[in-house]
Amino acid sequence: MTDALFREDAYLQEAPATVLAHTDRGGVVLDRSLFYPTGGGQPGDAGRLTWAGGSMIVATTVKGEGDEIVLVPGEGADLPPVGTELFQHLDWDRRLSHMRVHTALHLLSVVIPLPVTGGQIAEGQGRLDFDMPEAPEDKDALEAELNALIARDLEVGETWITDAELDANPGLVKTMSVQPPRGSGRIRLVRIGEGSEQVDLQPCGGTHVKRTGEIGRVRIDKVKNKGSRNRRVSILLED
Repeated sequence: MTDALFREDAYLQEAPATVLAHTDRGGVVLDRSLFYPTGGGQPGDAGRLTWAGGSMIVATTVKGEGDEIVLVPGEGADLPPVGTELFQHLDWDRRLSHMRVHTALHLLSVVIPLPVTGGQIAEGQGRLDFDMPEAPEDKDALEAELNALIARDLEVGETWITDAELDANPGLVKTMSVQPPRGSGRIRLVRIGEGSEQVDLQPCGGTHVKRTGEIGRVRIDKVKNKGSRNRRVSILLED
């Protein structure tokens, strides 16, 4: 089992760890991980590991068996031996970009209150697919509404509920294509805004900024027809 440090503090950029194992495919499993594994439309983190006498580029991060998080080395890298004590160094610029985009997409699902059929996050950009038979009439108005929500600098937090509580509130799940992971006894909800200021609450395991103001201005780039009932709405960070 890997302790997911990014869940405790998404802003942590360096941390010590110990190598627990190597996978059959040449990945590295640590006892604690700064690195977020690919999932929920968010790419895995990158960075590097350093230890006495060596270093390794982390090209990406994926989920392993059970609660394992597997660091995928860059091509030709030497792996730290099992038992090695080392330091993790996160590619912070990449992670922060993912966090900004991810939180912006949650807000996009607020200004377009329709079921989400898919989504993807990348550096500086992202998209959501909606069950939307007709394209929005005024893309500029949607963009203005989205940036107005961002500019309110709302707090982004989390809460946890049980599987039974989620079953009793199915409207919390906006995504039709991906269901929240079950089986651990609790499900993480990401909340944007507090009290009467709350604008969004939905299950999510990804990393987010602490306040919406950190997102900065975004632009709605394209709205594409992806089928008889699907529209893909793409956004770009403007800085």
